[in-house]
Amino acid sequence: MRATRRALLRALFLTALAGGTAAALTPVLTADRNARRPRAPRAPGAPGALRGEVLFDETYRGRRLRGSRTGSPAAHGTGTRTGPDTVRVTVDGRPLHLMRRADGGYLTVVDHYVSYPTPLAAARAAVDELGAAHLSASPTHRA
Repeated sequence: MRATRRALLRALFLTALAGGTAAALTPVLTADRNARRPRAPRAPGAPGALRGEVLFDETYRGRRLRGSRTGSPAAHGTGTRTGPDTVRVTVDGRPLHLMRRADGGYLTVVDHYVSYPTPLAAARAAVDELGAAHLSASPTHRA
């Protein structure tokens, strides 16, 4: 009787472990699948073309926010993904580094703790956080 109880508890534990792992990995796996879907090729300059497509260009709290798709090829050997889903955002002409999350949201270099649903929302939040300060003109960090 004892061996049967132990086998039952082990089976329940392994089932719960497998179910929890599947539930935790589902958003990551489905986001990756959606990111790799092929897109129909479009002519450069056509409406909705990826390269250089302006996503937003507005003034928010006295700052000019501009976002566009880069559509540049992947950087070889750098480990940096710069495919068609890459968005370039500037605040007053200075680049704001955005990081894409697996769930489709964005993090900014200004605030790593909050995820924003769109690049525009992330840029507005960065302006709110910066206040009167400006982004660094240099892309490299000097300690």
